Amino acid sequence: MKATLLFLGGVGMQELLVIGLFVLIFFGAKKIPDFMKGLGKGVREFKSGLNDVKRDFEEAGEEPKKVDEAKK
Repeated sequence: MKATLLFLGGVGMQELLVIGLFVLIFFGAKKIPDFMKGLGKGVREFKSGLNDVKRDFEEAGEEPKKVDEAKK
């Protein structure tokens, strides 16, 4: 079974186990939950920021312009 992650391309189960083992050894078992909690908060704040920008454009009645359209 092969797990495919968006940002890593094709990663197999063996590679995930090696990465997980490395993280466990490097950070220790007690630090991993704190690390994952911080990562989750960061992703949540990023999504919130994107939604704020989208809401600002919608309130202004404008559509975000693409780079090619802005050059014309």
